Amino acid sequence: MVLDLLLIALAITLEPLPLMAFVLVVASARGVWKGLVFILSWLACLVLVITVVLLLTGGRPPPPKSPPSTAVLAAKLLIGVALVGYGEHRRRRLGGLRGRAPGAGPPAPSSASLTAEMDRSTMWSAAGLAVLLQPWGLVAAGATTVVEADTSHFATWLALSGFCLLATASLLALELYVVFAPAAARGRLLRLRAWLTRHQEQALVTLCLLLGCWLVGRSLYQLTS
Repeated sequence: MVLDLLLIALAITLEPLPLMAFVLVVASARGVWKGLVFILSWLACLVLVITVVLLLTGGRPPPPKSPPSTAVLAAKLLIGVALVGYGEHRRRRLGGLRGRAPGAGPPAPSSASLTAEMDRSTMWSAAGLAVLLQPWGLVAAGATTVVEADTSHFATWLALSGFCLLATASLLALELYVVFAPAAARGRLLRLRAWLTRHQEQALVTLCLLLGCWLVGRSLYQLTS
């Protein structure tokens, strides 16, 4: 369970789309406070999912080979297959985009215009954005893994806390950077967003294919062993 949670949390924290949005949030007016609200809303989603799963299981994993255990593994297998399929779809789409003439397609909004939009946003908008951009497919994969949690062991609580912390680590790092280096942060973070914009497709493809293959292989092994 711990290794699965670690890999899923790592994929969540490296998801480029939430990072790109968060950069605009913290680079906007009152960005530190909006970033904090974004992070709290992000964490609340993770904690809520974990809490619901633990309430359903009673903090005890289902017995191996039982119908609930098999159903959970089947759900994890389907999530893995979906991630692989999505990653392959994005990979083919990326290949198609590379084959187009330079400049083809509608121009992307500039960072300046997007930051101006965020300047006019509220704290509630930042909270809602965190919920909207939560990678729910990856969170669902985490939920199927939390089913295996046995809350009678202190190590389980450490693993669940570590999952939430690692899944939020990149956002926390950016938030702290803005807090402790506000003068330099805005320009560097906008350059980071520009870099992420250029490489987001490659990152999404890599994350989806690697994690999807891991979940498929892991689920098949557990189902057949």
